[in-house]
Amino acid sequence: MDRLSSDLASLKIDRSPPRERASYGRYLVWLLLLGGLVAAAAWVYPYAEAEVFKTTVKTATIVDVSPSMALTSLTATGYIVAELRSKVGSNLPGRIAKLHVKEGSLVKEGDLLVELDAADHRGNVAASQARVASAEARVASINASLSELLTQAKRQRSLLDQGAAARSVVEDLEGKVGTSRAEVSAAQAEVKSAQAQLALSKVNLGRTIIAAPITGTVVTKPLEVGETIEMLTPILEMADMRSLVVEVDVPETRLSLIKLGGHAEISLDAFPGQRFRGRVREIGKRVNRSKATVPVKVEFAEANEEALPDMSARVSFLTEALDQKVLAAPSKRVVPAKALTKRDGRDVVFVVVDGKVKKEPVTLGPKTDDGFELVEGPDVGSKVVLEPPATLAQGQKIKEGSE
Repeated sequence: MDRLSSDLASLKIDRSPPRERASYGRYLVWLLLLGGLVAAAAWVYPYAEAEVFKTTVKTATIVDVSPSMALTSLTATGYIVAELRSKVGSNLPGRIAKLHVKEGSLVKEGDLLVELDAADHRGNVAASQARVASAEARVASINASLSELLTQAKRQRSLLDQGAAARSVVEDLEGKVGTSRAEVSAAQAEVKSAQAQLALSKVNLGRTIIAAPITGTVVTKPLEVGETIEMLTPILEMADMRSLVVEVDVPETRLSLIKLGGHAEISLDAFPGQRFRGRVREIGKRVNRSKATVPVKVEFAEANEEALPDMSARVSFLTEALDQKVLAAPSKRVVPAKALTKRDGRDVVFVVVDGKVKKEPVTLGPKTDDGFELVEGPDVGSKVVLEPPATLAQGQKIKEGSE
């Protein structure tokens, strides 16, 4: 009985919730989802890396190499500037009534450029003329009165001397003469003031006609007819194209290679393949300490109708003058050797366009000092990637580093 009681006491009901059986199907679903995520990440990673972690590359530019390279001692880049340049404005506020020029117009010094609305100024001139006439009439009137007083005073003085007139009458007339003379002086001052105002009104009327201060070309679009301008507001800008020079910065360590009046060759980025003779016109007298350079101005040896202010240019300083044969010889496009790579068995370069690379096949010519002549390929001035990585692909975004 004791054993039975003990066995019964050891019995109890398990009231805990039943355990769920392991679901192998659920594990299989999770494994499939995880595998899909891994595959998607592997597929997206190259694009994400190109977008977020941009490849840093060094770049260089395809250049135009002149046949005069053998004569070149130094090359520098800069911009065309007009030494004689003028911003045309007005000395008084007003409204533009007429325009006689447009952008690109050729004008001579003194030619009519702009007319301002002159109605108010013509009214001021008329009013000033009326004030002058009124002041002059007053002077004439006072002078007439003074003349009459002088006559009366003279007559009374004669009578006084004969004892036929009272001294008080003579003294009263002489006092009036003095007062009248003072009024004449005041009236004459008013005439001068009115005449000065008239002269100023005529000057302002003349300022409504704006003429060309120099002989040159209108290089900016003028303000429109009807626009209201303030004093000294630029209406247009002119430049004398005969005064165009190329201004470049030369390292002070290379300044000894340049001589005043020395020969040079000018190439304009806007006209690749064309070259122009130049001469060193001016060597600056100031040094830019932050860049350690000295400004140098180079003028065109012959008249150049294609050059425009602010065009970028490259100047090659030469050891001797260019002859016509060398000047007429065509220049060559040169691509840096480090920019070349192989893709699918072809020579290609990666051109940088808007922060992305574009793969372009090239056809090479003879080797040069720094690269190869480019027979077919990108234009002069195109920026290309140096030593492109094997992973660099079409359309990939890049970040430019320093070369």
